Amino acid sequence: MKRLLDAHRNHRKLTTLVENRTTYHSDYAELNIYETHQQAEKISLTFDFPVIASMLTGKKVMHIDGIPSFDFYPGESVVMPTHKEMVIDFPLAKEGDPTQCLALGIDNNKIEEVVHHFNDRVAIENENNQWELQNNASHLINNTDVNQLIERLVYTFTHNNTSKDLLLDLMIQELIVRLLQTKAKTHILSHYNDVLSDTRIGSVIKFIKENLTNKDMTVDQLAEKACMSTSHFHKKFKNTLGVSPIDYINTEKIKFSKKLIKESKEFQMSEIAFKSGFNNTSYFNRQFKKLEMMTPQQFKKSVEKPK
Repeated sequence: MKRLLDAHRNHRKLTTLVENRTTYHSDYAELNIYETHQQAEKISLTFDFPVIASMLTGKKVMHIDGIPSFDFYPGESVVMPTHKEMVIDFPLAKEGDPTQCLALGIDNNKIEEVVHHFNDRVAIENENNQWELQNNASHLINNTDVNQLIERLVYTFTHNNTSKDLLLDLMIQELIVRLLQTKAKTHILSHYNDVLSDTRIGSVIKFIKENLTNKDMTVDQLAEKACMSTSHFHKKFKNTLGVSPIDYINTEKIKFSKKLIKESKEFQMSEIAFKSGFNNTSYFNRQFKKLEMMTPQQFKKSVEKPK
């Protein structure tokens, strides 16, 4: 991501050390890149349109009404409704190593257009819920599809070419759909006992959550538990949640490993991998970097309190 910001750094003007803002425009959206070069607390931001805010470098502590305060790291995003306040602390920002974040604002009419098509064509387990993007704030972690889209958006916003507006329009539509899918998935996973019309998938999700550190869990085993063939189960699972069974399991294991890294400073990384249900450390490292865009050691360093 740092290399993606090279074009931005070459053109931006630094007028303040706290939340210095540079804005890039397109037909249906605007990209705001914020940089903070010194420690600060209780900085308030609100927007006149829905935004997705994503961390680029450093760390923030976010305070948003309706969500417990949380540490905000690169690879994570927050979806914010119109006029929703976020209050931000910058515990690690310093000159030469700024905390950087983007806020992508999207036109309401574009959101409504894409939401209409999404609800018209997409059904989750044959229940076509009317998913909305704007009604509350949500914190997104380990969303590879959203992270990759945001990287492409940053590059396209900060580089000029003749197809720029067309490319941005297509990517913004895709981003809205990804966010809608994520919201639907989050709701399903939070209510897996009573949301899914096919309770076999719900029972498998429950089994995975209760046996997350089991290193011998296989897709064949999960398919048998769902009373399906392996191929049918794989297709059913991916259609329902938008990810394969293995990707979902690895995402949950990495989420658990992050909790261990934060809470158990005495464990070696090989122990963290083992306790998180991984058979070998190299595979754990690859999955961690794939999902978090940093190595486990880099994440450990980012959560350690400065001396």
